[in-house]
Amino acid sequence: MPLDSKEKIARRVAQELKEGYLVNLGIGLPTLVANYIPAGVHVFFQSENGIVGMGPEPEKGYENKDLTNAGAGFITALPGAMTFDSAFSFALIRGGHLDVTVLGGLQVDEEGHLANWMVPGKMVPGMGGAMDLVTGAKEVIVAMTHTAKGEPKIVKRCSLPLTSVRRVSLIVTELAVIEPTDEGLLLKEIAEETTLEEVLRLTEANLIVSPELTKF
Repeated sequence: MPLDSKEKIARRVAQELKEGYLVNLGIGLPTLVANYIPAGVHVFFQSENGIVGMGPEPEKGYENKDLTNAGAGFITALPGAMTFDSAFSFALIRGGHLDVTVLGGLQVDEEGHLANWMVPGKMVPGMGGAMDLVTGAKEVIVAMTHTAKGEPKIVKRCSLPLTSVRRVSLIVTELAVIEPTDEGLLLKEIAEETTLEEVLRLTEANLIVSPELTKF
């Protein structure tokens, strides 16, 4: 995926984060969100391997091998940051203390169910904290590409193992912002450089087009 698509998704997700939020960022694309928090907004980033107060990626040459996120990527620690063990970290997650988790996705279906932890037949390290995060966080934002190898990732029904039966809060791709609701998937925004027709063509699931559809 081109870097500008990753940046576009991360920038749009960052707009959802509010002052004082405690936020978990999943591995991969979601970690970029920390680089795009609006000026003047203070957000506390948590990583399930044991830190609150995670900052942006370090400049090249300033990496610290003892400061990494759950995906083993280098991070920075902001003034006042706290480190702790896995028991405390998952007490935050399972106790419902996270305002938001931002996770990557392999598929999301019409009911807002997320599949993001394995592809059957391929070696995977395990589910990690994904199930806990989707179940425990107050809001779940999925940050992912709209398609993979030309195939839609927003589908009628997930063919991959579900991470949780809980409905996610928001889906952000490089093409669209979609909110799962009781009525179905509500298409709220489309990217400036795309069209409604293209978004519908690249989405297998049925979309309800908002009468207030805007561009981002």
